[in-house]
Amino acid sequence: MKSDKIKGYVFAIIGTLAFSNEYIFSKAALNEVSLPVFGVYWFSVSTLIIFLFALRSRSLLQIKTLTKKQVRILITLGFLEILTTTSFYLSVHIIPDPAVTSFLGNMYPVMLALGGIVVLGERFGPVEIFGAFLALAGAFIIGYTGETELSRLFIPGTGIVLVNALLATITSLVVKVHVKKLSPELLSLNRSVWLLVFSFIMFFALGHSFAIPLSALKNIVVGSALGPSLAIITIYYSFRYMEASRSSVVQTSKGIFVLIGAYLFFETLPLTHQLIGGLLTVIGVLIMTLAKAAIDRKINFK
Repeated sequence: MKSDKIKGYVFAIIGTLAFSNEYIFSKAALNEVSLPVFGVYWFSVSTLIIFLFALRSRSLLQIKTLTKKQVRILITLGFLEILTTTSFYLSVHIIPDPAVTSFLGNMYPVMLALGGIVVLGERFGPVEIFGAFLALAGAFIIGYTGETELSRLFIPGTGIVLVNALLATITSLVVKVHVKKLSPELLSLNRSVWLLVFSFIMFFALGHSFAIPLSALKNIVVGSALGPSLAIITIYYSFRYMEASRSSVVQTSKGIFVLIGAYLFFETLPLTHQLIGGLLTVIGVLIMTLAKAAIDRKINFK
């Protein structure tokens, strides 16, 4: 339905804007605190916000009717989210410019589209293949250091972004298959609770202190309200109303927003070749997804 697609795009745009800000505020906070400390505060705020949102929407009532299969899905997603989210924030912490991290993250829509072919039976034409190749070439340009030695071939953090993209693809496909049966609020709360528990385990295991700078706390509160709360819920809702690949093309624009935000917040800009590579990833994913949309329209018309 056309109205459903419009809803899907609106949710995807809101999620993209919120997610773009998550790069900025998480980077600012991670510049001042360690990853476990960051996780405890970040996911404490997001869990509280999502819980209140779920309480208001009465989504928590679904817990009473969960089947054993759905419980297994939530547990599986919990473990996947721990791996996916930890690798994401680790890459944000390691790579100096969050815009570079965001552009490299455009490997995710390519992998998601490929996963859609294998798991969801979505079609992939020659134009889409060209777009995927362009996006991957852009990611290579961004990460390439100019060195010939294998250990120095890419900038630090590139491999972690690649792992994150792969894990995020698996997680998104699981969510896409089951999101119509499990509410976005419940999925978001499940994600946040698992991450909070994992953060506390790492926090106490490494003997960290709860004391953090006030500036870091402010960045955590703002960033966690936008990222793990608003962004995740709206992206899950976009999956309910549109194809995962179409939602991903909207999310691709986050690199532009992160680029602007990083310059305003940190006064940093990617190197020239990284900027060119970043734009190639955006163009590649746009070509890939728009081509798929054209194929879908032809199929629906027939």
